[in-house]
Amino acid sequence: MMLDNIDWLLMGKATIDTLLMTGFSLLFTLLIGLPVGILLFLTSPGQMLQNKGIYQIVAFVVNVLRSVPFLILLIVMIPLTRVLAGTALGVQGSIPPLVASAAPFFARLVENVLRELDPGVNEACRAMGANSRQTVLWALVPEAMTGILAAVVVTAIALVGYSAMSGVIGGGGLGDLALRFGYQRYQMDVMAVTVIILVVMVQALQLVGDRWVARLNRK
Repeated sequence: MMLDNIDWLLMGKATIDTLLMTGFSLLFTLLIGLPVGILLFLTSPGQMLQNKGIYQIVAFVVNVLRSVPFLILLIVMIPLTRVLAGTALGVQGSIPPLVASAAPFFARLVENVLRELDPGVNEACRAMGANSRQTVLWALVPEAMTGILAAVVVTAIALVGYSAMSGVIGGGGLGDLALRFGYQRYQMDVMAVTVIILVVMVQALQLVGDRWVARLNRK
């Protein structure tokens, strides 16, 4: 009978684990990615703190991390993950590689959002005697907030997919459940339910994110 293989208690725990992985990873991604994105923008050619050396170094690190497929990054980072999180398994062990993969992605999105701002905002702040920190905190970030929020939504959705992939190395969550039961034991009903839950998560994130962005635009 359809859904006979579903352990709903286990499915609920896996869903919560996925939400925890996504939530904590997104938090650390924002804390790291936002400053890095701002630094990339400020040190790029033509900006107020342009510095070719710093820009090239930061851009190189960001590009390297972005170019490594997440599944490979999961495996390569196992020793470092054990040092940072105390384990390479479960929710706790999945967060470092998730952040390492998502933070550079988010940083580039932030940089692109800031590049799209009207240059007059920057020039007006300079004319009023604002320093770099004041310009960033009082003008650039508030002006770019709609775009940054849209970037947060895109990153959160990417993290949902990444968290599912972490199940390959025992990362827990819906990905682990789909792999152990849906794939290895050929329980296709388990696979189907996990996919449906992931789709619902992504749709909910997109819906809430779109509403926040629209609300900011109206303001």
